Parts: sequence; structure tokens; C-alpha cells
Amino acid sequence: MKVLVTGGAGFIGSHLCDSLLTEGHIITVVDNLILGKKENIIHLIGRGDFYFIQEDLLQFVTLKKIFNEGQFDMVFHLAANSDIQKGSNNPEVDYNLTFNTTFNVLQCMREYKVKKLFFASSSAIFGETSAQLSEDYGPLQPISNYGAGKLASEAFISSFSYTNNIQTWITRFPNIVGERFTHGVIYDFINNLKKEPDVLTVLGNGEQNKPYLYVKDLIEGILFVCKHAKDRFNVYNLGSDSRTKVKEIAKMVIEEMMLAAEIIYTGGDRGWVGDVPEFKYDLTKIETLGWQAKYNSNDSVRLAIQKALGK
Repeated sequence: MKVLVTGGAGFIGSHLCDSLLTEGHIITVVDNLILGKKENIIHLIGRGDFYFIQEDLLQFVTLKKIFNEGQFDMVFHLAANSDIQKGSNNPEVDYNLTFNTTFNVLQCMREYKVKKLFFASSSAIFGETSAQLSEDYGPLQPISNYGAGKLASEAFISSFSYTNNIQTWITRFPNIVGERFTHGVIYDFINNLKKEPDVLTVLGNGEQNKPYLYVKDLIEGILFVCKHAKDRFNVYNLGSDSRTKVKEIAKMVIEEMMLAAEIIYTGGDRGWVGDVPEFKYDLTKIETLGWQAKYNSNDSVRLAIQKALGK
């Protein structure tokens, strides 16, 4: 297929490009490089089946030209603001980079009759709840602007899917870790310890408890869903069947860096406004389809730390 990957120079998008090229597809990446990095895809540039365009999806006229010239069979839409804390501090970030980018892509798909869409969604759409999160769970009450942007995107994707006969696959990500990440708790802990090896300050009380998924497991799950889920509109949670506390991550990072740093907690049950302190996915639907992650949450975290440290 001729495939457009938005955000393809990012942490997750670049890994997706690697796998799609292995499967023989022709890839065009559009990325504004705000969070993505050209170094993530430098090994792909120059191939005859890979094209990189540095452009902002908010530039609608230019985006239409890309669709017109690309004649795409499918879009993998991953471009978004993935820094929840940044979006909480400035609502325009997620309004533009998470929602409006999606709307522009949908408009172009409609005009140029692209009939297959994958969308990267998030657990953040559910908000804060003690319930196990299934695909059918409600009400959906996000507490971050990022979650709101993803939820609004899902709603418009649903309407465009049905009114324009677009087959759609949505997967809702947990916390993703691994090579090429640009932010997140592991990234922050490692960088902070490099600056101050004796002390590690942890936001909150360290009891925040979430599932972590290794990025290569995630990519395998995405492609599995796209190949095996046959409905017109498909929604799946992706994740591992376990969770990891932030205090456990702090201890693993210190251990892998071979330090003896003291851990200091700032207190409170979360790191920042908009942070969901804990959640747990119901993975029955994806497991019934036939997919499970190779790594559990703790192993995903440990492996990501080791990769980040070059081990």
C-alpha cells in the first residue's frame, strides 16, 4: 500500500515506519519535528520506498497537496501533542496539535477518498476512575486537555468513518516506553540523575500505578489489530496485563545506573494537574482477537531503561 504516517519521525511513529517498510509498503511521513526527530528516521531517508516531508498538519492547503500527490491507500495518524503536562499548562497545544491535526487529516481523507485509517488514541480519554477500563466503558470524562483532544478526535473519526465509508482502527495506548522516547518518567529520571546523581526527586508520592508497554510490543499490536479486526469501526485497548508503580521505576533506574541516590517524594497522589494516578485496562477484547504483549509492565520498564542507557 501507499501509506501516510503522520508523526512518523516521533518515538512511536518511527518504529511503525520500520515495521511497515519491512512489510513492503511505500511510506510517506509528515512530521513538523516539534517532538519528532529526524535522527529517528535518518536510516530510512534515501530509500526508494520512503519519503519524508517536514510540514505542519495545520497547514491545510499544503496537506491537501500532499494527499493529492500521494494517492494514499491508508493513513496511520499518530501526530499529536504527547506531552500531557505541556498541554495542561496551555490548552491551545492540544486543541491544535491533538484535535485540529486530526480534523485536517479527516477532511483530506474525505476529499481524496482514502478509505482506511488507523488512529493512535489513549487511556487519557477515560479520565480518573477506579473501574477497569474496557472499550465500552463510560462515561468518558478526561481530566487532561490531551485526553479531551483524543476523545474529540475519536468522535469525529467515528462520524467521518460512517458518513464516508472509511474503515477505521483505533487503539488506545497505555504508557509506552522504549528506544527513541523523548519524554516521560524514565526519560526524566535518567536525565535528572545524570545532573544530580545523589538525589532523585519524584513528583507525587510514588504510588502512581499504571501499565507500561514496550514500544515494539505496541507496534506489533497495532499491526495485528489492523490485519485481524474486520469491522468498519474497530476500537481496542492495547497493553500488558500488569502495572508498575512510579516508586518502582525510580528504584530500577537508580539500580541500572549503578547509583545510590536518595529518593525524595514531593507528595500528593499525582505528579501534576491532569495526571491520572492509576488505571487498569480490560484486555479481554484484544486477547480474544489473538494478541498479547510479550513483555509485562515491569519487564517493559526495565528493558526501556537498559536501552536508554545503551546496555
